[in-house]
Amino acid sequence: MRKMLLAALSRVLQGPATAAAAGRTGAVSEASRVMVASRSYADFASEATFEIKKCDLHRLEEGPSTTTVMTREEGLHYYKTMQTIRRMELKADQLYKQKIIRGFCHLYDGQEACCVGLEAAIKPTDHVITAYRAHGFTYARGVPTREILAELTGRKGGCVKGKGGSMHMYTKNFYGGNGIVGAQVPLGAGIALACKYFDKNEVCLTLYGDGAANQGQIFETYNMAALWKLPCVFICENNRYGMGTSVERAAASTDYYKRGDFIPGLRVDGMDVLSVREATKFATEYCRAGKGPILMELQTYRYHGHSMSDPGISYRTREEIQEVRSKSDPITLLKDRMVNNNLASIEELKEIDVAVRKEIEEAAQFATTDPEPPLEELGNHIYFNEPPFEVRGPNQWIRYKSVC
Repeated sequence: MRKMLLAALSRVLQGPATAAAAGRTGAVSEASRVMVASRSYADFASEATFEIKKCDLHRLEEGPSTTTVMTREEGLHYYKTMQTIRRMELKADQLYKQKIIRGFCHLYDGQEACCVGLEAAIKPTDHVITAYRAHGFTYARGVPTREILAELTGRKGGCVKGKGGSMHMYTKNFYGGNGIVGAQVPLGAGIALACKYFDKNEVCLTLYGDGAANQGQIFETYNMAALWKLPCVFICENNRYGMGTSVERAAASTDYYKRGDFIPGLRVDGMDVLSVREATKFATEYCRAGKGPILMELQTYRYHGHSMSDPGISYRTREEIQEVRSKSDPITLLKDRMVNNNLASIEELKEIDVAVRKEIEEAAQFATTDPEPPLEELGNHIYFNEPPFEVRGPNQWIRYKSVC
């Protein structure tokens, strides 16, 4: 392959001596293209080995490995996915400020390594349930950006037909997007119970934030999951602030990975997609072995405020946010690793950035022009696989037909 590309380069550079200036310019351009192609296909490493931060452990004799291998294809996929989530959230911010998106809206930028690393370690048949900061997980589970943004704008082409909005997005084996703080944790244990009951070799990733970690229902769920040895990975996304309250002011113990007491736990660098991936592989293997639940704390950070109504700088400084961006940004960390280990070039990653921006702009165009769902669909999709029935409207004379 390399010989063929070098031969093509030689033919380009040996163009006719009498060629016009424009022709020579074209030859140089073609030569540059061939040189880039030569580097793209011949010079990049196919994989590289990386050192990752050691996890803190609770009730475990050993944890995930501190070295891991990432292939070039994996790295490019992780980079594009995280960049897409970042750009999608920034576009959601813009649409919200234009009052095209209304209501609650919790953005995920800064935390991309969590959902991408988790998804990289599980199977499509495994299950995920999270709280209301769900856009990144929705995309990672396979929902296109246009359907996510259309859901945010309440349009018919949204992933739940414009009825769910920011906090209630679903797809196969992804159960939301839940608006009640902490309430998804018992549901996640229920999903894990179903996996065990039907004797499926599947696990459920059950996510919640540090703000929900002090709720009683979570500790009740820990107890049931441990008693029944459910294949459930409890995951606390610790982004250091529950709404506007720092973890130090809200919790007597901020070692969230130890909160399960009798459940083993590990604390993970949630800003590193490879650390999250390896820890999740370890945790899911533990569950699949029939050992019961395990707890993970992902130490991460959100760049936006708690929601779009929170400027995010009344309880923390701009300097703090900028420091995290400059030292721990998950996309920059992955980018530097790939470039420094010859898995990709700056130019190649810039091309991905351009393609992602284009995709998000097209998705936003769809989300702002697609029609809103008609009123007669208001009663649809109440039950699954049931015959049509009537639903009462605001008064007894208004009726809606409900179909699945």
